[in-house]
Amino acid sequence: MNLLHANDRPGEYPASYYAATATEGERFAPLKGQVTADVCIIGGGYTGLSAALHCAQAGLSVVLLEAHRVGFGASGRNGGQVGSGQRLEQDALEKLAGKDAAHAMWDMGEEAKQLVRDLAAGMGLPFHAGVAHACYSDAEVAHARRYAEKLERDYGYDRIAPLPDGLIGSAAFKGGDLDMGAGHLHPLNFALGLAKAAAKAGATIYEQSEVHQITHGPRAIVQTGTGRVSCNHVILAGNGYLAGLDQKVAARVMPINNFIVATEPLGADAAGILARNVAVADTKFVVNYWRLSDDKRLLFGGGESYGYRFPDILKTVRKPMLEVYPQLRDVKIDYAWGGTLAITRNRMPCFVRTHPNVVSASGYSGHGVAMATLAGKLLAQTVQGQASGFDVLAALPQPRFPGGAALRWPLLAAAMTWYSMRDRLGI
Repeated sequence: MNLLHANDRPGEYPASYYAATATEGERFAPLKGQVTADVCIIGGGYTGLSAALHCAQAGLSVVLLEAHRVGFGASGRNGGQVGSGQRLEQDALEKLAGKDAAHAMWDMGEEAKQLVRDLAAGMGLPFHAGVAHACYSDAEVAHARRYAEKLERDYGYDRIAPLPDGLIGSAAFKGGDLDMGAGHLHPLNFALGLAKAAAKAGATIYEQSEVHQITHGPRAIVQTGTGRVSCNHVILAGNGYLAGLDQKVAARVMPINNFIVATEPLGADAAGILARNVAVADTKFVVNYWRLSDDKRLLFGGGESYGYRFPDILKTVRKPMLEVYPQLRDVKIDYAWGGTLAITRNRMPCFVRTHPNVVSASGYSGHGVAMATLAGKLLAQTVQGQASGFDVLAALPQPRFPGGAALRWPLLAAAMTWYSMRDRLGI
């Protein structure tokens, strides 16, 4: 079974709050016949759309192929959080890659946030400052404080302060911090804005154009059901939906499913949930994350699954939501949706050159709004022969998932069940 078709209607966005409130986006025709391009991009999420935009701005001829609609995957379904740094904390990155590389990756994280802000401003999309990190124990609060001090001391980052009293209307937390250098936005509208900007810059986008095969060579041939692209370079930007197009990527990048619900509008009661318009993520291994929408709904994400089919989403997310906000027990849920993202074993994105003229970036592990957008820019630079940024991330060790195609999902499910149990026990 292909995850592109396991849970969704062909060529349609899921019935999410984001789809219901999306700005009008252009429908792009499917590819028919043969076309040529300097660059063919597979995947119309943040990575692919950013790559298309930056390639087109550089004067390259660009074709982007999307199996459904632009922003169809995780890019149009996520929590909308634009976080600082990388998915790993900087002390872990220093141990993994050394201090020089860790500093380079911190700078990339800052560049990624600024890139999102600038692009959002150009498309008239609101960007709301502030991401809070909510801690369940005194030890976690102390760790958060030490980490904020490290970032200020070693990286010059001074945007993090202790979590203000009363910001989160929940008794579940001991404290935490608030990063005012991070923020949140409407993720699907950001994807639609990127598509509009890329098309205006000269990129050609084809929707409902699922790629079935790549024939490699000095000029690669990218084949869909109704056409093909002959190109000098291929950019793989399918993330959790890449399926079997490239085994080198598939061995290191695992698709998993995550879920979000949107309550009915809370009106005046919203101030008792979040006193300010910031996003929140907690410290559980299977992270809960939430924020208020512009019309004062609670958008709450939580729970994961590791097979093809989505579970009962309402049941999956309602449980952690009520653990944080039991006062919402009688509140109506208006939307519930899921999506497929991708993780790596070390939780850092997988940047890899799979063939001399094929590059890929994926596996953002829940930290993709900013990093996937920057990844598209880095991939665009790479196909122009400017690979310094790409090479920093490609140098990170990216171990394969054990078990091969047949066993990696059951092994991952067993491991994640163990971590979920630790979350429940507070270990």
